[in-house]
Amino acid sequence: MNHERHCPVTRAFWEDFYRRDGRVWSGEPNPLLVRETSALPAGTALDLGCGEGADAVWLAGRGWRVTAVDVSPTALGRAAAHAAASGVADRVDWRQEDLTRSFPGGTYDLVSTQFLHSPVELPTERILRAAAEAVAPRGVLLVVGHAGLPPWVDVDPAMRFPTPEDVLDAVGATASPDWRVVVRESVRREVSGPDGRSGLRTDHVLKLRRVGGR
Repeated sequence: MNHERHCPVTRAFWEDFYRRDGRVWSGEPNPLLVRETSALPAGTALDLGCGEGADAVWLAGRGWRVTAVDVSPTALGRAAAHAAASGVADRVDWRQEDLTRSFPGGTYDLVSTQFLHSPVELPTERILRAAAEAVAPRGVLLVVGHAGLPPWVDVDPAMRFPTPEDVLDAVGATASPDWRVVVRESVRREVSGPDGRSGLRTDHVLKLRRVGGR
């Protein structure tokens, strides 16, 4: 791991998030990532906000060489352990980096942002523009995000939930011939709250392919 560039507030928040319990997530890749990338030929991938690394490990297991970025060293430590246990440690480069302050260099065949939401500072539009710039010719940008919080969670005014239109505008795809929209979909699913209540949650999926430029 390298690139310790971060804002103390951002790192402190996410370190607390990951350290207050044991493993936070299931260890399974995000289903919409699996759905949208299973048919892609393996290449280089950038996983933004990788958390405990399930997506990166899954991609590496399918032959991808992955650069996986998160601000929390605790999350990255768990991710590296997951990769080692899965036999793909040599296929993932774990980087501690705060996307509010910096962005990984290079270009990639796949750039993925899965639920990149935060109650602390997150310049979403700037991150999405940088993500789009990191997509190699003929590469894919995959952006999956919640449409909002579930009904039993109080809305935090600091959290932003970009619409598909917001994402397209941010990456410059609305009026540019350099991008082709492959998937634009809102997926609804039933979720259960901690008190047993159920409700519907909507996730937006945008899959874009770079067809020109550079």
